Amino acid sequence: MPVIVQKYGGSSVADVEKIRRIAKQVCATKADGNDVVVVVSAMGKTTNELLALTRELTETPPRRELDMLLTVGERITTALLSIAIHVEGYDAVSLTGSQCGILTNDQHSNARIVEVRPVRVEDELRHGKIVIVAGFQGMSYKREITTLGRGGTDTTAVALAAALGAEHCEIYSDVDGVYSADPNQVSQTVHLPVVSYEEMQEMAQAGAKVLKSDAVEFAKRAGIAIYARASFSPGRETIVRKDIPAEYHGVRAVVQERQVALVSFLGTAVTERCLDILGVVEQSITPIKELRLHCPERQVSWARGSFVVSTSTLPDWQRARGALLEAGGAEIEIKDGLATLSLIGVGINRDARNVIRAMQEMTRIDAPIYGLSTSGFRISFVTNESVLDDAVAGMHRLFIESDNR
Repeated sequence: MPVIVQKYGGSSVADVEKIRRIAKQVCATKADGNDVVVVVSAMGKTTNELLALTRELTETPPRRELDMLLTVGERITTALLSIAIHVEGYDAVSLTGSQCGILTNDQHSNARIVEVRPVRVEDELRHGKIVIVAGFQGMSYKREITTLGRGGTDTTAVALAAALGAEHCEIYSDVDGVYSADPNQVSQTVHLPVVSYEEMQEMAQAGAKVLKSDAVEFAKRAGIAIYARASFSPGRETIVRKDIPAEYHGVRAVVQERQVALVSFLGTAVTERCLDILGVVEQSITPIKELRLHCPERQVSWARGSFVVSTSTLPDWQRARGALLEAGGAEIEIKDGLATLSLIGVGINRDARNVIRAMQEMTRIDAPIYGLSTSGFRISFVTNESVLDDAVAGMHRLFIESDNR
């Protein structure tokens, strides 16, 4: 029988009544003649509630203990959904990430999957059971429980789909796919029925919450299409798959990320100060992006560099921040309270036109530009969080609403 892998996010399993509804949908998929694997998140705001408990004790909890705590949320959902499926008359079994063979590196709170050994999952499917898997978690080669970071349930689902030879993976949440901007913020958003792997990866890395970048990377490598759908509103969907070649797609989405910090430093290139700063990044397991290093040709002993940190996803940013300041001394500056705004689309940087238009719009709304970076699919600005709403609305009007008339 074909294998169907479905993922349900926290809002889809937020209470017992929703879990009952999901159980009926899963059983219907099984009744259609499929082997079914379901990957679930923690119920509703459970993860946030568990994090709040740790903050009553400390702002810098040990990451290992945080992983031990947070993985409880998904285990609760798997057991409840399995019970609900039994009530519907089907056989199901709930498994943790380690039980279903999700092996990771040893970076607590932001681990990466290095291998999937789905032997137990395949055995349970062979016995006719629906397999319910706790997303967001795995086991390191040291046999430690690890978590995959925010959005890690998507990664679990796609990685399992690849390991089980599924043709596609269904990702269910409270929205019916991918939009040109956050529908809660921009009223004139456009639904995107098809998005390329590359565009979706750029959107995820730029802060879009629909899918995690690691999940898209797994899908891309395995050639698995991802179907992003609404849990309780069948109809529209977004398919993430290999791009269909086109001469020019233009800007397709405006993506934002709040709560970022910009770390800037001066110092000697390839050298003590730069290496000290990057060493702190490595030791504190602080994910960074947009790393820039500039070494003037005639001053090779000197360099200017910067990188961006997404502070909202870090349980111990203040500790890492202090270590960076100590390592950088007078040659480092950290600016908090910032945000990033990114324009995404295939071929948007084939010339400088879109960059020029975007910079003019930032100037028009008086939004400061602390950083600007580009790739083949993206134009990104670092600016103040206080002007982010105006900047997103302005960019969407300029590039999506105006250009699509």
